[in-house]
Amino acid sequence: MPVNADEFEKFLMYDDGLAAQQHLAAGRPIYYGDEKYPSGIVRKYPDGRLQLVSINERNEIVVIKNLPSPEN
Repeated sequence: MPVNADEFEKFLMYDDGLAAQQHLAAGRPIYYGDEKYPSGIVRKYPDGRLQLVSINERNEIVVIKNLPSPEN
């Protein structure tokens, strides 16, 4: 069943982060937007490393720069 835009936005507002934590626990990175970095997408690795990335015209992920981890 398709979800309309209002339902999708409501769903995102109540995201508890469980799916992201499950991906990280399984050894996969997660990707998310952060208003501090409007020029790209943040990629977080299971070990806590962060990178600012973009997607080029060939749908390849390109690293813009490494970001400081929140612990620093």
